[in-house]
Amino acid sequence: MQEQIVTKTTTHKLPAAHRRRQIIQVAMNLFSAKGFEGTTTREISKAAGVSEAIIFRHFATKEDLYAAIIDFIIQGHSESFYTELNQAIESRNDTAVFETLAFCILETHRKEPAFHRLLLYSGLEGHKLSQLFMETQVRPVYQLLSDYISRRAKEGAFRRRNSMVLVRAFLGMVSHHSLIQRIYGDPFLRKSNREMAREFAQVFLHGVQIRSSTRKTRKRK
Repeated sequence: MQEQIVTKTTTHKLPAAHRRRQIIQVAMNLFSAKGFEGTTTREISKAAGVSEAIIFRHFATKEDLYAAIIDFIIQGHSESFYTELNQAIESRNDTAVFETLAFCILETHRKEPAFHRLLLYSGLEGHKLSQLFMETQVRPVYQLLSDYISRRAKEGAFRRRNSMVLVRAFLGMVSHHSLIQRIYGDPFLRKSNREMAREFAQVFLHGVQIRSSTRKTRKRK
């Protein structure tokens, strides 16, 4: 299936899948620049070089478009990310678990700065995309990481603390660093995302891990 788009100068034909991808990218860029309240479907159609009818052919409702934006961002990232993360979890590789997660977040924000701005807009405007992202992407990661921390605490590897608080503490470090980079260009640190992910993992684990010598002493008691 192909769609014919007429502009002032030329006629373009794109496969439906490519057109859908283009509309998502254009919508994301406009939403991230003007917010949701300040962006209309007419503006999206004009920027994409299509009619509003084409927009609604691909996305029957705005909710469909919002969900597609999230899918568009995580596509190609989530599969490899969860594979790597689950492998680290199964092998009890604490450093790999937290470094993998931090690096994925930082890289996603670097590669998709418009989406990062989009999330900030959706939160400030109380937009439903913010809640949609929380339920489909953030909550599962919180639960996965919380379960891992709880399991490691039961095994005597981590200190016993509220696991959700620890998840918030770790993700807070990563998110704040990413936010500083986006807003100020980070005038304080000149390190790669890989280096920062490693640093964050080490800082966090230094606070929660129980040293092997301490574990042996507890067992003797």
